[in-house]
Amino acid sequence: MWTSAWLSGAAAPDDVLDALLAWGEAHEVVTGDAESAVALDLPLAGDFPATPVQLLASLRANGVGAAQLLLPVPGDVRGLGGGGPFAEAALKAGEAMLLPDAGFGLVPQPIAEGLVRWTVYKVDTSATPEYVGLADAEHGLTDAIRDSAGALKALDVAKDRPGVRAELSAWLRARPRADWPAGMPGRALRVLQRAEEIGAILALAASDEPGGAVSASAALLRADALRPLGNAVRVARYAAVNEAVRIFSDQAERPQ
Repeated sequence: MWTSAWLSGAAAPDDVLDALLAWGEAHEVVTGDAESAVALDLPLAGDFPATPVQLLASLRANGVGAAQLLLPVPGDVRGLGGGGPFAEAALKAGEAMLLPDAGFGLVPQPIAEGLVRWTVYKVDTSATPEYVGLADAEHGLTDAIRDSAGALKALDVAKDRPGVRAELSAWLRARPRADWPAGMPGRALRVLQRAEEIGAILALAASDEPGGAVSASAALLRADALRPLGNAVRVARYAAVNEAVRIFSDQAERPQ
């Protein structure tokens, strides 16, 4: 989100660097292949890493366009193309950033407390990531909430849980508190916030604390009931971020 805002002129480089602090106190950059290392003048994995400042300078020098968020999981690998090191790393991480205009992908990996490593890969971007409309994602989230609630009730695993509100608040407080660029589209932000809240509820519902389903069979049934909702949350995040990126890019292309 911040990279696209910066590339479109809606944010300064320092804003991008400050935004990264929500996920780690320090970030480093390496490349996963020689082609990326040469094209972007960045070190290979195993060499002394570069900084995010060097990465931004390389992206600017190479005329990189808008970024896209990928949130791959087994069974849904949209945007990963035909495989390779980038696809493997992105699927393992469950998230990645694609730069389709330049043919690069970046995968973040926490490697120590407070330290995140970004690995850049050269990728085949001939397979365009599937577009998911924000309205469709929002409706899908609403439908999944209703269906999952009904399934959990039928399974008798949605029991009252003492202190659940306090647990939910604590979980949300522990999450990175991301800031968003000025001009962040309101609907996209609303969908992101709703997905975050539902993600917190899912995390609590999936745990085996007192008040939840404790037997192995009940836990399996509960996981099956919650899976569609988890997928809907992931798709909502995917759609909201990429819709905001699209709007930032459109604003950058308008005549001043």
